[in-house]
Amino acid sequence: MTSTFDVVIIGAGPVGENVADRAVQGGLSAAIVERELVGGECSYWACMPTKALLRDAAAVRAARALPAAGKAVSGDLDASAVLARRDRFASDWSDAGQVDWLNQAGITLVRGHGRITDTRTVTVTATDGTTTVLQARHAVVVATGSSAQLPPIRGLSDVTPWTSREAAAAHAIPDRLAIIGGGVVGSEMATAFNALGSQVTLLSQTRLLPGVEPFAGEYVAAALREAGVSLHLGTDVTEARRDEDGAVHLVTSDGRSVTADEVLVATGRTPNSKDLGLDSLGLTPGDWLDVDDTLTVVDSNGKPVGDGWLYAAGDVNKRALLTHHGKYQARALGDSIAARARGEQLDVRAWGRHAVTADERAITQVIFTDPEVAAVGLSAEAASAAGFKTRVVDHDLGAVAGAALHADGYRGQARMIVDEDRNILIGFTAVGPDVAELLHAATIAVTAEVPLDRLWHAVPAYPTMSEIWLRLLEADGRDR
Repeated sequence: MTSTFDVVIIGAGPVGENVADRAVQGGLSAAIVERELVGGECSYWACMPTKALLRDAAAVRAARALPAAGKAVSGDLDASAVLARRDRFASDWSDAGQVDWLNQAGITLVRGHGRITDTRTVTVTATDGTTTVLQARHAVVVATGSSAQLPPIRGLSDVTPWTSREAAAAHAIPDRLAIIGGGVVGSEMATAFNALGSQVTLLSQTRLLPGVEPFAGEYVAAALREAGVSLHLGTDVTEARRDEDGAVHLVTSDGRSVTADEVLVATGRTPNSKDLGLDSLGLTPGDWLDVDDTLTVVDSNGKPVGDGWLYAAGDVNKRALLTHHGKYQARALGDSIAARARGEQLDVRAWGRHAVTADERAITQVIFTDPEVAAVGLSAEAASAAGFKTRVVDHDLGAVAGAALHADGYRGQARMIVDEDRNILIGFTAVGPDVAELLHAATIAVTAEVPLDRLWHAVPAYPTMSEIWLRLLEADGRDR
């Protein structure tokens, strides 16, 4: 059976869904192909279930940071109740609601594994072996995301390690959990499973949270140690084995031995591009897909593949491995495909309607550890490497009245990176309890390129943690 649509999308995660939705809103027809659950990684094994695992512990910590509220909170977390709430946020791993949304949006769902088999052609193989051929009039979009990458550690595959999926969907809390990797997944899951009763050991080749400002990782590392997590940083795991009793034994490069009931591997991601038919287009299966500023897939010479009908959005293009940035790309891409179909000129200038400028200048991220980390734009190191002449301005977040009211003994720090030549904010990082809600103000300042002289007129309400903006401006030494 062959069906024709204006756009065919491989992958029905949040990125694929948003491409399809914007294309349909632009007057096009769209089919979306999915071999697993509609809604993708974020809905069932990442954003939603992991934050549900973390939220109860965060609420308890917030209450215990206040004298009266702390007296009202006693006992340990009910892990079974936490897991039950997590299950609700993962829709009990049923995608019925997501499928209903596709139907309401006018998007055709085709179940099965999609492969590109010809120009603008995707062949879908269902679980029963039957095939459906989808022909695209205008575009094929790869939105297949990424998966956990296992490092080449001797014996690791034999111990059946957890990846982020197994951790997010766990139905029992292990007494002892070893985590390999000190990035976002490793740090968040160390926070969650420690709070739920596991004895957690985290081992990392690097410092904790190497993708953000060093001070932020130091705050999180100190809090994890204080909570009882054993951290081994700057350490390689060289061997893994599981004994007859089911315990996992890890050996490190410095001669340590770590024993756990389960081991979670959180050492990076790999693109889901191995079996998509990319070799027929001169591309290497299993590689990240390179794209230009319109998200058109390009070859090693930067030339569009074919005549420019193939696009890639989300994790698979490695621009920003974050769900919200994938959805941002998807909105721009769906609009641009519809515009091209109508013969319109694209607006791909910086911050234009069809541009994805934020992927380069204003990547936003919240890390839901204890304490939280919120960041947008460039770190001090990244700004320097990019050739910016900068001022780095720091302030103690705990010294802000709103933070002191928020929690007794509040500890945190904020940093802004200022482009000296333009006197605008190009980066912001904060670490501390509940700093996530500070992030969007910084994001607006970065994306709008607001001069610091104008930021003096953005008066923070007193007493809130947003007063940190006034304190950062004062610390900059350019009082009005």
